[in-house]
Amino acid sequence: MPCYQEVIEELGVYVVTFDRPGYGESDPDPNRTPKSLALDIEELADGLGLGSRFYVMGKSMGGQVVWGCLKLAGAALIAPVINYWWPGFPADLCKEAYNLQLPQDQWALRVAHHAPWLTYWWNTQKLFPSSGVISRKRETMSRQDIELVSTYGGGHDLKQKEATQQGEFESLHRDMMIGFGKWEFDPMDLENPFPNNEGSVHLWQGDDDKKVPVILQRYIAQKLPWIHYHELPGGGHVLHFVPGLIEGVLRALLRGGK
Repeated sequence: MPCYQEVIEELGVYVVTFDRPGYGESDPDPNRTPKSLALDIEELADGLGLGSRFYVMGKSMGGQVVWGCLKLAGAALIAPVINYWWPGFPADLCKEAYNLQLPQDQWALRVAHHAPWLTYWWNTQKLFPSSGVISRKRETMSRQDIELVSTYGGGHDLKQKEATQQGEFESLHRDMMIGFGKWEFDPMDLENPFPNNEGSVHLWQGDDDKKVPVILQRYIAQKLPWIHYHELPGGGHVLHFVPGLIEGVLRALLRGGK
């Protein structure tokens, strides 16, 4: 995996990472929601004495955390997973994007949204194909994803085993239930947290992402023009492996650049 130590030292960044509930050694939270994740961030920041002016970054399902706590010093969303049932999305656009997913993933998402109590069963039964994303089917990866994982993804199985040591239900499956369930708020209704340009929000998305349709991210960028939108031609979902991207994310946040 690319090393970011040089840019961290250059910018004087103090980086804190944490395991979301149910991941790694963090206790599961059966009542976890996007808003409760934001409160987890607040509690962690208070415990570490970070104050109220710090930056948050979230990739993929980590976007659940970021949408709930934008009003800090700045925020970055990297290929954040989209909820097809956010009310602010036009129905026809959501349908178009939804149909881009593998049929087995369409079913897995339907279950997670409409019958979340069946999510674990659906993704462990053998009668029908379960989530292609969770099982890492090749069809859910772009050409760039395959190349980057081959180059930088060594030890992925061991890392996933550590991340899901408390079971896939409390980690991967609960992520699906929350990410594609009913949210307490609609991100499309959010107002600019930095009307005086005292901070910035950025969103990075690859236009060849097989997991998160780019057409929905483009709509977000249009609907919320205060978000600095960065689209990577040929980019897939594992953007954190793209050489130089994380360095660019850090510089954009700390320098307020576009």
